Amino acid sequence: MNNIQILCSEFNLKPFQVENTVKLIDEGNTIPFIARYRKEATGSLDDEVLRELSTRLTYLRSLDERREEIIKLIDEQGKLTDELAEKIKAASVLSELEDIYRPYRPKRRTRASIAKERGLEPLSEIILAQEIKTGDPLDIAAPFVSEENQVPTAEDALAGACDIIAELISDDADYRKFIKNTIFKKGLIASSAAKEEESVYDMYYEFSESVRTVASHRVLAMNRGEKEGFLKVAIKLEDEIILEYLCKQIVKGSVFDELLTATTEDSYKRLIFPSVEREIRNDLTEKAEKQAIGLFSKNLYQLLMQPPFRGINVLGVDPGYRTGCKLAVVDETGKVCDTGVIFCTLPHHDKEKSADIVQKLISKHSIDLIAIGNGTASKESEIFISDVIKSASRQVHYIMVSEAGASVYSASKLASEEFPDFTVEQRSAASIARRIQDPLAELVKIDPKAIGVGQYQHDMNQKALSEALSGVVENCVNSVGVDLNTASAALLSYVAGISSAVAKNIVIYREENGKFKNRRQLLKVNKLGEKAFTQCAGFLKIPGAENVLDSTSVHPESYEAAQDMLRSVGYTEEDVKQNAIGDLKERIKKLDVESFCKEHDIGLPTLSDIADSLLKPDRDPRDTMPKPVLMSDILSMEDLKPGMILTGTVRNVIDFGAFVDIGVHQDGLVHISQISEKFIKHPTDVLSVGDVVKVKVTDINLSKKRISLSIKDAK
Repeated sequence: MNNIQILCSEFNLKPFQVENTVKLIDEGNTIPFIARYRKEATGSLDDEVLRELSTRLTYLRSLDERREEIIKLIDEQGKLTDELAEKIKAASVLSELEDIYRPYRPKRRTRASIAKERGLEPLSEIILAQEIKTGDPLDIAAPFVSEENQVPTAEDALAGACDIIAELISDDADYRKFIKNTIFKKGLIASSAAKEEESVYDMYYEFSESVRTVASHRVLAMNRGEKEGFLKVAIKLEDEIILEYLCKQIVKGSVFDELLTATTEDSYKRLIFPSVEREIRNDLTEKAEKQAIGLFSKNLYQLLMQPPFRGINVLGVDPGYRTGCKLAVVDETGKVCDTGVIFCTLPHHDKEKSADIVQKLISKHSIDLIAIGNGTASKESEIFISDVIKSASRQVHYIMVSEAGASVYSASKLASEEFPDFTVEQRSAASIARRIQDPLAELVKIDPKAIGVGQYQHDMNQKALSEALSGVVENCVNSVGVDLNTASAALLSYVAGISSAVAKNIVIYREENGKFKNRRQLLKVNKLGEKAFTQCAGFLKIPGAENVLDSTSVHPESYEAAQDMLRSVGYTEEDVKQNAIGDLKERIKKLDVESFCKEHDIGLPTLSDIADSLLKPDRDPRDTMPKPVLMSDILSMEDLKPGMILTGTVRNVIDFGAFVDIGVHQDGLVHISQISEKFIKHPTDVLSVGDVVKVKVTDINLSKKRISLSIKDAK
């Protein structure tokens, strides 16, 4: 099968969908652009499928390149046969391809290569032929004894010949394939203590599980334990299973039976198993990483798509002990309009003065919400803020905000450019406040790996992780759309078709020329050409623009179609501005839709999207997500009792459960067995980051700071 056929089969798609998608990708179109504005071509494939298809296409093309390279290399050695070429062409994964090439790959100096240099290859061929049924192997080997070739005895000749045979056995692709399959079916991955001391890896000090069923998070945990020197990890399999199979293939009945049996065992234990064990563990790690990256991506998406708190003034608090709590007031537009510091977390601090400062900020700036970072000194800060707002001049709530990545951002070049006169802590306080106002706009400034919604992210392939997470951020940004006149360079850099350099140029143009009045002005931005404009224009909105279409997600290439559609149903662009087109879809039904689409060279999906965009120009997909829980009173871990029913927010979903914030500074764990009465394969089947859930406290361990929760028993 060619790549198009393979992709059709694997993704269960029609040929036109794959062919058009591949063509669009090859033309340099971005995934968000293809997903949103080329639905007719792809059959309305979504962003996730398009990314997976693109990744798989890249792999298949790399496989083809390697396939051609291997054929060329073997052919140059004069060893390429029609049968071998067909075998190479049939290989469907890279590891299988490399196993086929293994016997032909140039090798470092080995015991087998030394034996060949000493003229023992003909003897190995005699032994493998197994045509001699009687006689003494030493007598047969005697002619190969040579002081000149450093083969002093017949025993040495046989040993060298067996080294050559052992390597031949080891290089056989069919043998290796059988052994790998057998290990996957019957093997165990086992770990034991490398040193006797307490650690977080206690449960793995005497642990084993089937290679076929081992959970991904356990593979990553064992890898980390091994890397840190606490664990020894190995693949276990009964040798007899493999040796019986190999001997049946190799030992055919001759005077060399005993010799070949011993050589087969040597080949398996010395050459094949160590190599295959590495490959199996690499395969397990790759599979675990893929699952972990997928989980991280899903959690990140949910976090970034949390609904913004629009139109409110927020006081951000970055808690601290010795240096105090840094404060930053952010108005409803995200502008920092006041900063300060209070000392309220240690017994000798002036809490009365600190309370007065907070009260004055609440009154002066009409604070609606106080966002408190959940790091060091957050418990004391929460207690203080909880008391202060009880006597505030207006109703104020507070919310605990994850500080994950805040320190990374605060010390970054981006933060110093944004707040050149602020301390690191003041920048952090501002970032904490903005995370509540618009999580997406603020969190895009931070390396996704530092946001803290994954597991073992530092132990996996960083390139693959970064690419996947960047794709998630890009998807979120383009799904929501970006205000061209307020977006930061960090946010703009994730818009389809816009690089970091061009994003900075957009901000520079905006600062030098004032707000953008229409989308076409983008073409005046340095290094933003027609191709980039085509990719990005639909995702960049200009609220209040002269042309109302510039404030929607209608792409400029469809403006004429949108305007004609409005005229055809008796509406004007002014009606769109006044939000007076409520029955637009009903009127469209009365049109000759087929003729209209044909005239404007668009399809029904595009026509439907245009109508949706005109009906809800400021639609934000985040508005359908559950909002975080606001608080006005405090609860500590010591206040918890088994049986209590609380409301919490899901902070992280992992393979074996979910961590839920119930407002006590220590997230509780809901084990997968406590999520639902029904069987679920994975916590993500029913839970997402940001979900607001009812939980029942089942156990509290104060010394270990562990809280066990149940969702299924809270109903």
